[in-house]
Amino acid sequence: MIDNHGQVQPPKQVVVCGGGIIGVCTAYFLAKKGATVTLIERSCIAGGASGKAGAFLALHMCDGGPLSLLARASFDLHRSLAEELNGSRSYGYRPLTTLTITVGESGPKPPSKMLILPSWVDGRVNPGEIIGTIETTAQLDPQLFTRALLAKAVSEYGVEVVMAKVEGVAVEEEGVVVKVDGGGLIGGDAVVLALGPWTSKLPELASKFRVYGKKVHSVVLEPKESDAITPHALFATYYPGQEMGPVDPDFFSRPTKDVYICGPSVEVGTPDAPELVFPDPESIEMLENVAAMVSSYLSKDNVEIKSEEAGLMPCTKDELPVMGEVPGMKRCYVASGHGYWGILFGPTSGVAMAELVLDGHATIVDLECFSPARFDM
Repeated sequence: MIDNHGQVQPPKQVVVCGGGIIGVCTAYFLAKKGATVTLIERSCIAGGASGKAGAFLALHMCDGGPLSLLARASFDLHRSLAEELNGSRSYGYRPLTTLTITVGESGPKPPSKMLILPSWVDGRVNPGEIIGTIETTAQLDPQLFTRALLAKAVSEYGVEVVMAKVEGVAVEEEGVVVKVDGGGLIGGDAVVLALGPWTSKLPELASKFRVYGKKVHSVVLEPKESDAITPHALFATYYPGQEMGPVDPDFFSRPTKDVYICGPSVEVGTPDAPELVFPDPESIEMLENVAAMVSSYLSKDNVEIKSEEAGLMPCTKDELPVMGEVPGMKRCYVASGHGYWGILFGPTSGVAMAELVLDGHATIVDLECFSPARFDM
């Protein structure tokens, strides 16, 4: 926007496309900084990968690379938000201990190593190392978190939610226009596209960069003896047989006394809608079989299966998020491709995008290495 004196003014009305964790965090912090925000979502809030993720948070597991500052800032911001939103009660935020295990191996287990295993991990498991403590790792329910944050954004900061499918975006002299299904148009001074793997399906962005989906399967099991389940995350390595390479399922016990288990990811095509992402029966069966090998409490006879799902994790070829202004499209920004750590990165990504859109640059983290312009180099 340009005022009567020819000065460029910061955007006052911003459209955010996408109701996953990145879009909601961006909308929240934009509105908190004073922008008038419209959030567009086609189906339901956190209905895709954001609502089906393990939501494991780690302070230190991205150290040594370009994601380190993003991870550390966001871990601390998650802790602050949990205090602000009563996260332990409203969306299951809690610290936990994290360790590695190997599944399916036989043989004697070193007594000193066995001490690190929680009592419910009583199966064909060899313990590895403790890789996270209650000071450095935590968890939450991602769907409840995303919806709690949006509820506050709506009630306290006036964010408007529009249920519609985004079909395109146009940059005009006075701002941007988002095209939605049914011929609708929603205008603003700027737009942030946070559509996960659907971002690159927009015709205006298809040739600029690629965000693609990796299908990740998950199951949630509720043990009959749920009181035995303690706050632990397990990063497992499973050797299914001599003809196959290792598989790396993750186990996250939850405050609700159930256990979330997710498996390896595989690149797939992006369907028209999140609700068209279906789990593969063989992948679900593998996760449930490994669960029974890890713990008798998780064997099929001893659990209620609460969910068997798959979500599309948004990824890029260099495994870094895409955050910044889209080349050649003034006032059109993108925030997508956050991969495995999307739930962790959500809050700081939201702050950074709000700063970029409203102030012209981000201060919480340096976004240069995440710019979509890197794909033109």
